[in-house]
Amino acid sequence: MPSLFRRKSADLAEPATEPLTPAEEEAEAARSRGYTPSKGRETPKRPATGRRPAGAVKALSKEEAKAVRRQRRAEAAAEFRREGGPRDRGPERLLARNVVDSRRTVGTWFFGGALVVLIGSNQAMPPVIRLASNLLWGALAIGVVIDSVLISRKIKKLVRERFPNSTQRMGSLYVYAIMRSITFRKLRTPAPRVAIGDKI
Repeated sequence: MPSLFRRKSADLAEPATEPLTPAEEEAEAARSRGYTPSKGRETPKRPATGRRPAGAVKALSKEEAKAVRRQRRAEAAAEFRREGGPRDRGPERLLARNVVDSRRTVGTWFFGGALVVLIGSNQAMPPVIRLASNLLWGALAIGVVIDSVLISRKIKKLVRERFPNSTQRMGSLYVYAIMRSITFRKLRTPAPRVAIGDKI
């Protein structure tokens, strides 16, 4: 008795496909790429041109990818340190930075003095130290105001001389210069391009 689960060898054979005639091959070549041929005919193979061979690009490990990201961040930080951001663009801004960087400013001691005043003003301190702290705070505030006025006047004069057609708002330029003047020189961004005492 033949087995019910056994298939004849003829059943296992793949159905034969009809070969294309020369006229049909030309018609197939003229059809669009999205066309699907009818069943029973061999699907034309597309040329594999333009494809990258498998394994051509080596995948980076986690450590390598982390090192690449770290290097890119360091390069971006160095570029920002040299060139600054969008708010630092323009010849007027460069002039204001040079004016501030070419002189010693009272503002560079402002935050350090503020820390001393904060400690000295503590109620646990003797009255003499608290009085000295308050006097120091007043002297720093007056010094910053006078320094800011002098910087602003010099910037205004130089901008009018060198950039008579400038559309830069002077108030914004003054604030930009004053904020730079109360920042420690080593922490200024962009980095100073002139030395203290250089003529601007």
